[in-house]
Amino acid sequence: MLLTALLLMPQAPAQQVQEPPEEDVNPNAVKEYTFNPLQAAKEIKVGNYYFKKGSHRAAAKRFEEALKWDPNSTEAYLRLGHTRAKLGDHSAARAAYEKYLELAPDSKEAESIRKKLSKENVKRQSGADGARASHGESR
Repeated sequence: MLLTALLLMPQAPAQQVQEPPEEDVNPNAVKEYTFNPLQAAKEIKVGNYYFKKGSHRAAAKRFEEALKWDPNSTEAYLRLGHTRAKLGDHSAARAAYEKYLELAPDSKEAESIRKKLSKENVKRQSGADGARASHGESR
């Protein structure tokens, strides 16, 4: 008797899943960034994981993402410099290191970064001198 009563009771219509409005589904939407140091710290943490794993491209993307959330993150610039150097993009590494030094000239890593940059200058100059010598341009 209870079973027949339940079967005869009108049932509520099944809920339909409501699709989000068209404008919310745009995959090409530009992401807006506002100052968010907590999100930047999360991106750096994930970037460090990728760096240790050896996925340097993924790490670089995370450090760049961190800089979008916090454009003055010295840690993100330092890590991005290390990562770009590992990838062989020395001009991008140099730019990241220089920005790091601009923001944190007295940090404990600053002196080692300055040495690294000066060694790179010596390599560039000796490489240019060697190229001139090999082309018969020495005087």
